[in-house]
Amino acid sequence: MSYNAMKSDILFYQRFLQSNNLYMGKLDGIWGPLSDKADKTFRQMSSSIADEMGKFDERSEQNITTLLLPVQRIARRFLASVGNYDSIVKIISGTRTYQEQDKLYAQGRTIPNLPIVTNAKGGQSNHNFGLAWDIGLFEESGLYIEDDTKYQEIAELTLPHLSEIEWGGEWRRFKDYPHYQYRTSTDEIAAIRQRFEAGSVLA
Repeated sequence: MSYNAMKSDILFYQRFLQSNNLYMGKLDGIWGPLSDKADKTFRQMSSSIADEMGKFDERSEQNITTLLLPVQRIARRFLASVGNYDSIVKIISGTRTYQEQDKLYAQGRTIPNLPIVTNAKGGQSNHNFGLAWDIGLFEESGLYIEDDTKYQEIAELTLPHLSEIEWGGEWRRFKDYPHYQYRTSTDEIAAIRQRFEAGSVLA
């Protein structure tokens, strides 16, 4: 869920950088000059977007900068649209590697005494492709807010102005009220994964 975690999985990060049209080398999991150049360009472009559109709290910033560049812009518009909401809104999760996703999936299953938080294994979530983020609502004291109605209010505020995104609260099987994702040209997660692994997730 962090830039460092993405970068440590070199093949994953090469796919991510290629999906940003920044890396044009082999998807081979080997860090070389092309990977290094693409990484530096990605960080520079992410910083430029933040300077242009405005920065937010540190936690949100760390997660926004794990998203694909076009999605970063949308996430910043999202946060700007809820700046006057009566609770603090933060982006608390962005891109996850497949390994990170598998760890979340294990919660409440092979890792006991924890709640199940996802039905998606690695490669089965839009979080794995730089396309999705989760929000958290907080009191001024820092206390996390769990009330679903508050998350529904956020969706009501944002969705009319952001046609590019989908909200997990509208899903039929598993309501995921904190979840938002970029609306791609297909809903088939297998097709999105195939595109990402070919380095062209937004094609």
